[in-house]
Amino acid sequence: MDTLTKVDLMKEFAEEIVTEEELVKLFETNSKPIAYDGFEPSGVAPIHFGLLRATNLKNMMKTGVKFKLYLADYFGFINNKLDGDLENIRTAGKYFVEVWKACGIDMDKVEIVWAKDIMNGLDYWDRTLRIAKDISLERNLRATTIMGRKQGEKLSMAQLFYPPMQVTDVFHMNVDICQLGMDQRRANILAREIADKQKWKKPVAVHHHIILGLKGLQKKETEEETLMASKMSKSDPSSCIYMHDTYEELKKKINNAYCPEKVEEGNPLLEYSKHIIFRNIKEMKIERPSKFGGNISFVNYEELRKAYVSGSLHPMDLKSAVTNELENLIKPVREYFEKNKKAQELYSVVKDLKITR
Repeated sequence: MDTLTKVDLMKEFAEEIVTEEELVKLFETNSKPIAYDGFEPSGVAPIHFGLLRATNLKNMMKTGVKFKLYLADYFGFINNKLDGDLENIRTAGKYFVEVWKACGIDMDKVEIVWAKDIMNGLDYWDRTLRIAKDISLERNLRATTIMGRKQGEKLSMAQLFYPPMQVTDVFHMNVDICQLGMDQRRANILAREIADKQKWKKPVAVHHHIILGLKGLQKKETEEETLMASKMSKSDPSSCIYMHDTYEELKKKINNAYCPEKVEEGNPLLEYSKHIIFRNIKEMKIERPSKFGGNISFVNYEELRKAYVSGSLHPMDLKSAVTNELENLIKPVREYFEKNKKAQELYSVVKDLKITR
């Protein structure tokens, strides 16, 4: 596969690449660059983990990258996920791995890295202190939004270590590509700046889109605050679609979703169509009575978008189509967990855990 094809595969899901020129050079000089994505394991998996990120990973693996899935158990502990119970956090991490297996990811080709396994040596903490020494307190506080915290929010001392620790992970795992969401941008840009100061290898940052919750766009004072308030969150069942939702639950949630007629901005159902559905199907078919225009189909998102904003596609038709397509994508995951005893046992524990932040 040539370099430009590899870059195009990344651009299919990237909202931002910092920088594209560096990514081109990386692929030209390294046939198996290391990429990573990281998670605080907590709660039942939402579709942005099980569908969006799994689809992103499939694209990346086509380029030949060596992918590391970073299960940030101690970060979840610091951030008080699942009441800060490390055993429960690690159970959730094992469950997350099963979700990706259920989504068709060949986990034999993915290196699973636990925070607990790389944080137990002097090298890690030597690097963390060197990074922290190069960051002002003010800059560090601004970066704490990567935890899902608002600027100015009361933090524990441990949470102040979070940004330099996340930057340490990048260098400790010898990462070439940081493939995380736009909500993690501050950490990745900080890593690039630290690389310049310390003369370390500078990672390319590939940031994917953060999909909206079912309530739609929640505008705040700043763009960053809007992103944090609007994104789908597994801790808010009213805004979230989970990988285990039944068809009935899915239909009820989507029927109640924000979806104003002819409006694209802030419409979560158009977002799911663009970033998840059309990346997994070749055609979206919508059945409707002849008095409402009869059956219609779309072969790409742009066709769907134009029909919706022109008013030729009604919100209820869009809701019906999104429900059916997401059901088709989620159903194999439900079936995997029903048939796999280990996965089923992990899910039964995780679904009963109390979600905290």
